[in-house]
Amino acid sequence: MSDEDPRYLGLAPYLYYTDATEALEWLTRVFGFEEKVRYVDAAGEVFQATVIAGSAEIQLTCVGADYWEGKGVDGPVGQLNVVYVDDVDAQYERVCEAVGEQVEITRPQDQPYGARLFTVQDIGGNSWAFWQRVSDTVELPAGWQEIRPGDQ
Repeated sequence: MSDEDPRYLGLAPYLYYTDATEALEWLTRVFGFEEKVRYVDAAGEVFQATVIAGSAEIQLTCVGADYWEGKGVDGPVGQLNVVYVDDVDAQYERVCEAVGEQVEITRPQDQPYGARLFTVQDIGGNSWAFWQRVSDTVELPAGWQEIRPGDQ
């Protein structure tokens, strides 16, 4: 084992869907992600796939209800995927146009930490925040503070 710090090469969310074929189509059509590869079973159904958002890879796989029952939950919980974009309002319009009234989407809002973002859930229940950095100025509520390594 080396004493050197690990050399991180990236991070890729690994998302679960009951129908990965449908999820792959939805993610590419609605969000504009690019399909990199799909692995299909004998029936042609996707059991694993990779999509690309900018330089990030997102893995998706197909699992049935028995997978979650074995873990004692109904499905994935607590997952929020942040996708950085250069124009959050344009991405919002794209997503709204692709899903119409079928999906609840928050309107883009400026946040006190210098971001403008909106959120949406995909067909598998995963939450997505499309995030644009609009300012390096952070406006924290009274009593809050920003602390960076080395400040202490």
